[in-house]
Amino acid sequence: MDWNSKKQELKRELCNVLVRIGALKFGSFTLSSGKLSPYYIDLRVVPSFPDVFKKVAQLYVEIAKNDITLEKIHRVAGIPTAGLPFASVFAYSISKPLLYVRKEVKLHGRERKIEGILQPGDNVLLLDDLITTGGSLINAAEAVRAEGGVVENALVLIDREESGRKNLRQSGITLYYLATISELSKMLYDMGTISEEQLKAIMKQVEK
Repeated sequence: MDWNSKKQELKRELCNVLVRIGALKFGSFTLSSGKLSPYYIDLRVVPSFPDVFKKVAQLYVEIAKNDITLEKIHRVAGIPTAGLPFASVFAYSISKPLLYVRKEVKLHGRERKIEGILQPGDNVLLLDDLITTGGSLINAAEAVRAEGGVVENALVLIDREESGRKNLRQSGITLYYLATISELSKMLYDMGTISEEQLKAIMKQVEK
């Protein structure tokens, strides 16, 4: 099976995961970016389901092995809080050292924003659960770069298609992802999992 066909299969697996653990919710939500959204994807619950957690962690590995030149990656940085559990398992799976980037500088101990060993010139892959505007990933990239690291790539499961990819590109970062929310919502609609009204709500959010 070629990678494009395999990727479609992985997207369907992700749809099944979202349904099984109730991770896709509809209502009125304020995202970490401050934007309002009629839907929310809560991947923070994934580690509460060990078999699902294992499957989702493997999705990251599949994308990375097929889309990213892992030989050029020296370290993996998780974005707290949602991205950190996935980054931990991912780094372990591909035998790369793990870092994580604090949202704020720690005011005790070493007073650093980066936890873990980072050498100047290290190429760091950023990893998060999903991307909206890209603000968290860009802030993390700036923190890594401030300590001498190199950030060229970021990896997420889902692109919400709300300018994140473009914003990362402007910061010199290529985004890799398994699926866009448009792809997933259309698959979920075809599966009979979400209604036409819910599909339209997602697509309207994408088009804003």
